[in-house]
Amino acid sequence: MPLQIVVDRLGDWRPYFPSDDLITADDYLAEAQPAPEQDAATHVINLSGELDYLESGYYVSLLAQARGQRVLPSVETLNQLSRKALVDLQLEALSPLLNDLARRGSLTGDSITLRVMFGESLQPVLAKLSRKLFERLPCPLLEARFTRRQDLWRLSRLKPLRLTALTHDEQDLFAAALNRHSRKVWRTPKARRRYRFDLAVLVDPQEALPPSNRGALKEFIRAGRRLGIDVSLITQRDAGRLAEFDGLFIRETTSLDHHTYRMARRAEHEGLVVIDDPRSILRCTNKVYLHTLLRTRGIATPDGILLNRHDLPRLAEKAAGLSFPMVLKVPDGSFSRGIVKIASAEALLAEAERLFVSSALLLLQEWLPTDFDWRIGVLDGQPLFASRYYMARGHWQIYDHSKGKARSGGFSTHAPDDVPAAVIKAALKATRLIGNGLYGVDLKQVGDRVVVIEINDNPNIDAGVEDALLGRSLYQRILAVFLERMEANRRLGG
Repeated sequence: MPLQIVVDRLGDWRPYFPSDDLITADDYLAEAQPAPEQDAATHVINLSGELDYLESGYYVSLLAQARGQRVLPSVETLNQLSRKALVDLQLEALSPLLNDLARRGSLTGDSITLRVMFGESLQPVLAKLSRKLFERLPCPLLEARFTRRQDLWRLSRLKPLRLTALTHDEQDLFAAALNRHSRKVWRTPKARRRYRFDLAVLVDPQEALPPSNRGALKEFIRAGRRLGIDVSLITQRDAGRLAEFDGLFIRETTSLDHHTYRMARRAEHEGLVVIDDPRSILRCTNKVYLHTLLRTRGIATPDGILLNRHDLPRLAEKAAGLSFPMVLKVPDGSFSRGIVKIASAEALLAEAERLFVSSALLLLQEWLPTDFDWRIGVLDGQPLFASRYYMARGHWQIYDHSKGKARSGGFSTHAPDDVPAAVIKAALKATRLIGNGLYGVDLKQVGDRVVVIEINDNPNIDAGVEDALLGRSLYQRILAVFLERMEANRRLGG
């Protein structure tokens, strides 16, 4: 696969073996636009020392991306390196590693300078730190300075390192690292060229109750291949790579004060197709917001009231007119957590006092006992799947966390056409208030009464459960929506 190594002057390459891949920044910028099939297959390693905003090296990366080439560093990386706040955001997860290195005696004195070449350095004890720096801010040559304040190590400076500034030993390491990097990273398998779009799927491998199990993630990857979409699993550590993709699919439990929301916003800002988008996360993750929104728009929900932390001294008076049992909810609970069944006014006082520690508002609703909840999957405003989630055995919720390890009830999957029309109608009406992403609407049916319990912005899509009826076509239908929107983005130049 073609490779171009861009330097300021050909003489900068004198310490290394001659290479036909070498080109100066001026010549690269003056280069005629190659044929599209040749251009897209080229990878560019930008070793220019003039990488500041609108300098020649910056324009090398900018034009490389405009030509459809894969370039290191990208314009996004250069922009981040120019702003310390963005660098700190990218590297905030390195603090535990720095402190661990300090405990083991790998960081000494009050400051240390680390030079990184394609994720490698001359300091073996800092190999992991070097690799992490490169993974988060992929720049061929980096110089990082770390300082200790009050026994805590922090990054104080990070900047690109000039090729001409390398020592003799660093030149040897650079040449070897460049060789390893060009073999292992840049030489993308030929099969990848079949794909028209790149989709990132955000997951947390350590999550106990993820929205999609491993079987489902594999099916998403297979479905993507069939549609010409290269599906890559990423984690929060890959936030800096979002600009490489055309879409972001969040398969991790979302929350507002969380990296899932921040990454959704960042991806949307970069012009990616995002499911679920920040607005959907904002509207779905808070039960107080949803309760108010649905009631205001005339959509049936369980009868309930909002409790304010300031109501605590008068809560006994408020409880006097209530009929128990009732259900008390923390606004941002998920998977049946943060939801308490209240059997009496005394229990309400005790539980409210405990839960008000973490939230200024609580939602108190009527208890509607049913054998199961309906979950209607809605995608792009259309019913996608329908499941019954049964209560955990001997428990009043689908998930039982009372014994430490979560237990869940059974399920059954149905065609939307076989679901009562009132249930489907309520689900579609509710999601129209949220957006046109992928949602799971939980509803209860008590006789002729249908009420919306909540709307989930990233509903479970698990192999063996939600796909029990549609099989692989379920995953294909979801990715087909991504494909349609990514094609629209490309037509619009997004």
